[in-house]
Amino acid sequence: MHTIKHVAIIAKPGATAGKQLVPELVSWLAAKGITASLDEHAADYTGSSDWQPRQQVVQGAHLVIVLGGDGTLLAAARAVGDSGVPVFSVNLGSLGFLTALTIEELYPELEKALRGELRMGLRRMLSCQIVRDDIEIAHYDALNDVVLTKAALARVIDLETYVDNHFICRYKADGLIIATPTGSTAYSLSAGGPIIFPSVAALAITPICPHMLTNRPVIVSDSSVIQVVARGDDDSIWLTVDGQVGQPLQQGDKLICKSSHKTINLIRPPKMLYFDVLRAKLHWGER
Repeated sequence: MHTIKHVAIIAKPGATAGKQLVPELVSWLAAKGITASLDEHAADYTGSSDWQPRQQVVQGAHLVIVLGGDGTLLAAARAVGDSGVPVFSVNLGSLGFLTALTIEELYPELEKALRGELRMGLRRMLSCQIVRDDIEIAHYDALNDVVLTKAALARVIDLETYVDNHFICRYKADGLIIATPTGSTAYSLSAGGPIIFPSVAALAITPICPHMLTNRPVIVSDSSVIQVVARGDDDSIWLTVDGQVGQPLQQGDKLICKSSHKTINLIRPPKMLYFDVLRAKLHWGER
């Protein structure tokens, strides 16, 4: 890893702690000879008009500091892409499986990061493309999941699903979630999906309120190609990527999902392991 001389700061808008935290952080970094580029929301907290869009603010950075919740981190992950720049995330909210560091831990853990005492968590992203009449019309990368749901007034939707060209079933459900191990603790978990340890090379296919109660979540290898064919009316099915971006599908559209070559390097607290996070966030019993 490069010696850290320049960081990008990406922040959640409207966070109570942001107004004090971001200016302090910029000053703290400057005192150590480190320059910082700010996204729009981070700049708002400093009163500065000098900001860059998230896709640009990460360029040239040796470290990306994310201040917010998991939603802010998901947006930052798409901006970081496959650059390999480590992401240092601090939770300004309440839940947050990915943003495990607290505000109180920010400076002590950042000091360790600057000394190169990093423990990385490598998280692979999910690539999905929409194919219409054999032509790719859209492509997305997700850190958590891609979700197919019914539009506002739609009834149960019809999703014909294949893994490696092998027919699984025709889901009639409120929706379908294709989740990475990282996303297994997000929407998929709420829909009854399994928790997948981050280093397990797998993807989860989780139906949302299926018409057939025997339709259960399925785990497949992350080397698999998952294909879902939209069998509903035009615009009755909506694709959402990481809960943030997406588009409606037309009848016959194919959603093709597979493990991406893009990975995100999350800096993890040295003493906090995955099951520590689960116990803290899911309130599992202590020993």
